[in-house]
Amino acid sequence: MMKESYLGVNVSPLSYEGIIEDLRKRISNGDQSTIIAVNPEKVIAAERDPKVKELINSSTYQIADGIGILLAAKIKGGQITSRVTGVDMMAKLLEFATEEGHPVYFYGAKEEVVTKAISSIQQTHPKIIIAGYTNGYEKDEDALVERINDSGAKVIFVALGSPKQELWIQRNMGRLKNVQVFQGVGGSFDVFSGTVKRAPALFRKLGIEWLYRLISSPSRIKRQMNLPIFLMKVLRSR
Repeated sequence: MMKESYLGVNVSPLSYEGIIEDLRKRISNGDQSTIIAVNPEKVIAAERDPKVKELINSSTYQIADGIGILLAAKIKGGQITSRVTGVDMMAKLLEFATEEGHPVYFYGAKEEVVTKAISSIQQTHPKIIIAGYTNGYEKDEDALVERINDSGAKVIFVALGSPKQELWIQRNMGRLKNVQVFQGVGGSFDVFSGTVKRAPALFRKLGIEWLYRLISSPSRIKRQMNLPIFLMKVLRSR
């Protein structure tokens, strides 16, 4: 799979459908796959920390989660023309897992959040196989790995925040031989549980969810400043 690179960080050009189709082949071959969302904030972090860059670049799929990645693709003449958001990728994987009969495990978030998320998902996907769940406060990593192995899970969503969730996946995927798809999903459990509302459809269509989140929570201004910093760095790298 050819990937594009922005400030040394790889980004997969595949659409949701392209990733699912590629995953189907990898699963049939017995391969493990990891999915990580990439946005300007993570790229800036990767510039500062080589370990973060290696963590992102070693993933199977680096999805273009932020509008900044699309703008960077336009600046550099890349092929990425649409976002692949973490929460929507999770939704696509839930559909895929339901259709293919792959058991799903959920790890992370507060107890009430993860249980509400699972309940909501079961309502929309009544045939989904829930292998199990563990909230984000589990201290015994070995016991958790054993629990996941015993569950028969093929797909796992890890909601610990980035890069903690990706580090957990990197550290444990070798011990989770039966799990074939790993996705770090950040706050997606909050969205599926209804705890956090997504931006209205118009904001999502225009790729300005960041603006909605900024209006809703002005304290995010420091994080949002990564977008212009990122774009300036991309312009200078031409």
